[in-house]
Amino acid sequence: MEPLHRRQRKIHCDPDPLRQNATLMMLVRNFEINDALSSMRQIEDRFNRRYRYPWTFLNDEEFTQEFIQLTSGMASGDTEYGLVPKEEWSWPDHIDRQKSRASMKKMEDDEVIYGGSLTYRHMCRYNSGFFFNHPLLLKYDWYWRVEPSIEFYCDMNYDPFKLMKDNNKTYSFVIAIPEYPKTIPTLWDATQRFAERYPKYIAKDNAIDFIVDDQKGIKGPYNFCHFWSNFEIADLNFWRSEAYTKYFQWLDEEGGFYYERWGDAPVHSIAASLLLSKERIHHFADIGYKHTPWLRCPTDDESYFSGRCLCNRHENFDEHVYSCLPKWFQIAGK
Repeated sequence: MEPLHRRQRKIHCDPDPLRQNATLMMLVRNFEINDALSSMRQIEDRFNRRYRYPWTFLNDEEFTQEFIQLTSGMASGDTEYGLVPKEEWSWPDHIDRQKSRASMKKMEDDEVIYGGSLTYRHMCRYNSGFFFNHPLLLKYDWYWRVEPSIEFYCDMNYDPFKLMKDNNKTYSFVIAIPEYPKTIPTLWDATQRFAERYPKYIAKDNAIDFIVDDQKGIKGPYNFCHFWSNFEIADLNFWRSEAYTKYFQWLDEEGGFYYERWGDAPVHSIAASLLLSKERIHHFADIGYKHTPWLRCPTDDESYFSGRCLCNRHENFDEHVYSCLPKWFQIAGK
């Protein structure tokens, strides 16, 4: 049997006693090594070289020795390398594979982004329902999701994990954007049925007005806004909670990860908006970030003129017609 994970330890001084029980996490494949290193270099230079948080890498196949050597060399903290269990990266038994293939073919013909990709569906299901219970992550309370090939434009001169903990935050985001409606035609219907069946899990003072317009509540239509989950800093224990576990299991039984193309971004966003009070969701307004094709840059003078950030504040997705951030500000304030 292949080993479940490998560890690379760094020799360094004792860690900051105020450092949180957290990890930087990347789901990545061996061929993405250059993009992974680029993302790491920026996060290390802008933030982690001062804190030396560990990195956790997950892959659906064994990492190569080259990947391990290069990423462990880039990291300022320890690195660990985990294998995704096959049963969590494949069709579950209840899925009709012929029906799933037919759906992928139609989406591909309709030019839906990633519409014909089975691997993308495995990834979305894994990020929605499993990563937080991987053996390498069970020891942690917090994670920062880092994607290959991002841009990180600003120095972060504080610990975002500590900020989240000290301010009783559970989930955070940088960019908010609408989902492609053709990828999730029945996700909201399934969510409405879940909320009707399990009203005890719906939080008081939740953020439903971010995802449903005109204060229509759970019976209103989904407006497709979601937190772009390629950047997340969040409490792993939220995803492990009874409420979220029940929600994911409900969705998984529906089959929409394979019969449609449900993404982890709308799944995470709907869950956070319904199962958490809105005060527990945080927007990092001081982070400059790009995940192709969108970027956002802090617009305040201090960030711009002090040299803390290197990005064009006039090229800012926050002000784009497609941005859902104004909707978030309406319900949560700036």
